[in-house]
Amino acid sequence: MGTPAARLHRVVESARQLAEPLIESLGFELVDCEYAGAGGRGVLRFYIDKPGGVTIDDCAAVSRQLGALLDVDDVVPSRYFLEVSSPGLERPVRKPRDFERFIGRRLRIRTRQPVDGRCRFAGELVAFNLERGLATVVVDGRSFALAIDNFARCNLIHDFDEG
Repeated sequence: MGTPAARLHRVVESARQLAEPLIESLGFELVDCEYAGAGGRGVLRFYIDKPGGVTIDDCAAVSRQLGALLDVDDVVPSRYFLEVSSPGLERPVRKPRDFERFIGRRLRIRTRQPVDGRCRFAGELVAFNLERGLATVVVDGRSFALAIDNFARCNLIHDFDEG
């Protein structure tokens, strides 16, 4: 069985593996998947994106098809609510292709283990090394090479004064 955290992780990974091909076939990118709650009140949440952004109608269309697929495969072992939404302006950055895509953008990062005595970083992503799994971020003029497998969270910073 495993710990509750391990069971939640298995639900999320099973849901992600099942959903990603469907979501991509519909012309969207699966940005993230999460499961929160327990028992009959759990929420399985998918964040989708596409160039130009996601509309409410997009979310509804993906939700209908995804709901049917998840019901057939019985991925979640109890009753749950399904949500499909946009990742928002400060979207998560998790996949290697995200880091490559967002070079030049500002990120907010929280690491699991301290790097040079700190766990929080907010700065410009200036490089990404796929082979080494390192994101280079410039914070207040100082460069940090951060291992992405040490990231607890990583999100875009939306600057409203940008064009």
